[in-house]
Amino acid sequence: MVLPFLCTSGSHLNLIFFTSAGDTSGTERAVQRVRVLVANRPRLMRDLVLATVGDQPDIEIVGETQDEAEITELVERMRPDYLIVSSEQPEVRPGLCGFLLGRYPQMKILAVAAERNNSIFYWAFVDIRSKRVETSEQGILSVLRSKPELVEI
Repeated sequence: MVLPFLCTSGSHLNLIFFTSAGDTSGTERAVQRVRVLVANRPRLMRDLVLATVGDQPDIEIVGETQDEAEITELVERMRPDYLIVSSEQPEVRPGLCGFLLGRYPQMKILAVAAERNNSIFYWAFVDIRSKRVETSEQGILSVLRSKPELVEI
């Protein structure tokens, strides 16, 4: 039988599975949760994003804000793996994107433009990369669970 155990490591929450004495497989594995900060201005957009990712066992919402002025401070304090922001112009990279990815290159940003049914995923590797994402529950969850490619061919 596999038994779950929650523990913290710094600011991260880990779910570790231990096998019971009757289990001879000797399996032990840690599941790191993806840490997400949601910073969408329209409340409805935030609620939709939170409803989509909030009950996923491998995703942890570490904070939310509607105030763009708070984003940098929250990223500094919460150190999320992903930042989900609203995008008013899907063709234009959000203003904070370059600054935040320059300062926190390990973080990824998902910019969602609900009124245009458009999402773009940004990450940094020497320069800032992006790709179009389907604006749906599956599209958002796929981005949060993916590992960005370091080199495009």
